[in-house]
Amino acid sequence: MSLSLVLVVLLNIILVVLLALGGVPVLVWLERRVAGFIQDRSGPNRCHIAGFRLGGLIQSFADMLKLVFKEDIVPTHIKHKIYFTIAPTIILFVSLLTFSVIPFADDITVGGTTYTFQALPVSLGIVWFLAFAGLSVYGILLAGWSSDNKYSLLGGLRAGSNAISYEPIMALSVVSMLIVYGSVDLNKMVSEQSGTIFGLIPSWGIFLQPVAAVLFIVAAFAEANRTPFDLAEGESEIVGGFHTEYGAMKFGLFFVGEYVAMSVSSAVIVTLFFGGYNLPWVSTAFLREHISVFCAVFMVLMPLFSYLFVKWMKKNNAWIKKDDIRNRETKQIIKVLWIVNIATVLLLLYFGFISKSDISGDILGAIVQFCTFVVKLFMMNLVYIWVRWTLPRFRYDQLQMLCWKYLLPISLVNLLVSACVVVAVGA
Repeated sequence: MSLSLVLVVLLNIILVVLLALGGVPVLVWLERRVAGFIQDRSGPNRCHIAGFRLGGLIQSFADMLKLVFKEDIVPTHIKHKIYFTIAPTIILFVSLLTFSVIPFADDITVGGTTYTFQALPVSLGIVWFLAFAGLSVYGILLAGWSSDNKYSLLGGLRAGSNAISYEPIMALSVVSMLIVYGSVDLNKMVSEQSGTIFGLIPSWGIFLQPVAAVLFIVAAFAEANRTPFDLAEGESEIVGGFHTEYGAMKFGLFFVGEYVAMSVSSAVIVTLFFGGYNLPWVSTAFLREHISVFCAVFMVLMPLFSYLFVKWMKKNNAWIKKDDIRNRETKQIIKVLWIVNIATVLLLLYFGFISKSDISGDILGAIVQFCTFVVKLFMMNLVYIWVRWTLPRFRYDQLQMLCWKYLLPISLVNLLVSACVVVAVGA
């Protein structure tokens, strides 16, 4: 294995860790800010480090440090402490493994060597996701059983009832997409979405299979244990559900695992139904061929949006006293922002216009695709957060009724119709 191939593998692993684990504080901050906006309050905006609040983002890191250094107390009534301890790690480990098969950008071929932007470039693709996503319920079941607590046990049982309710719907939705794409490879699925329908509409999965998209998204909410399907931890009924007896960093692992699972579900939804790393109406070949145009557009848009952000920040992050920490934070952020703008514009100017090598175009194209994927990922996470603070929690029997009496027949009919259409068109 060449050194460049090893570096690309390490880069993919780092990107997975950054998006899955590194994105958790950002998602926690985003959830709190959105909750504050919906409930007509400010949200976190006081915690700071030397005057830097970053809009309340420092609060997320403070909470993380609190959980890390908090004393870990295991209740004395727990008999199976080894199972009690490994249960949180199962959920986090399974979520990270699932994220590893998500493609961030299209493959690049340099000197006869193809570089894949997946941490685990397995050909199983979506089958890998279905296999490992379902394993997270075992961590919840194990936590509920080993806690020797009736509320925890009820939470574990609810997680099991969740699994048998949403998994058939999710699997049948995926099968409908396999009929359309003709492959289980996630990279090939994304490549199939780079075209258009009738030359106007992007050939994304949401337009090719709207019914399957809705069914999969509903099942993904249940799989990620998010409201309105967070039945396993219904605090108004069973205290904290499966994690009632957990504290300190053990609880922190459950907390982090939930947000990682949400990011995984969002990444799969983006990959299957929203074009993955593709820009709308733009294929990889077109992007690499016209990369200078995209560089020019980005060189204009980035300073423009930065100017608007600076203008907004001067209005909303200012104080009457000139020596107030908010004014100092604003000045420092503005300096850093413009330094980043200048450095980015100079790099784009060199690699997009001065350097004419094919490798530069391929690398810039991969960077654009990665940025596109990240934007779509956080937009889908925003939908998760928006739904959580909008809809009330379902009862566990209502979820079973919804899935088995309504969604399952719809998914079966959709599968049948999809197969008939594909056979008819192919014939």
